[in-house]
Amino acid sequence: MNWFFDLLRNPFLQTAIAGWFASQTMKIFTHAIIYREWDLKRFFGDGGMPSSHSTTVTALTVFAGLNYGFSSFQFAVCMVFTMIVCRDAVGVRLETGKQAMIINELKNLLSNEKIKEIKLKEFVGHTPVQVFAGIVVGIIVALVMNLII
Repeated sequence: MNWFFDLLRNPFLQTAIAGWFASQTMKIFTHAIIYREWDLKRFFGDGGMPSSHSTTVTALTVFAGLNYGFSSFQFAVCMVFTMIVCRDAVGVRLETGKQAMIINELKNLLSNEKIKEIKLKEFVGHTPVQVFAGIVVGIIVALVMNLII
């Protein structure tokens, strides 16, 4: 069980988790501002502002750069990972949400009740602004965690 506590004390993991937590918490407030309703389920939901995927990987990447150097192998690996995640959030996942929205509308035209009961998740991807906001939050979280740890 020692390995588990070692894992929890890992400052890189702590920074990534802090980024995710900050972003997910912010989603509750941005959702309330945009939609004029409080939805605490947004804390565990996909999509929304800011992108927690982008925040999490950016926080880890910047923290790695600050601790190992921005020319290190560790930073390079994290940076590639961050680019893939951010691109996926605004590309594939955003398109998946758009497709789900259209399919949900089309299935209402069908007479099959079993199909009508199925609701695809529409809130899965991110706009470029949401990803950019996530990157900014991730940088801030990494800088703060670097000062704390």
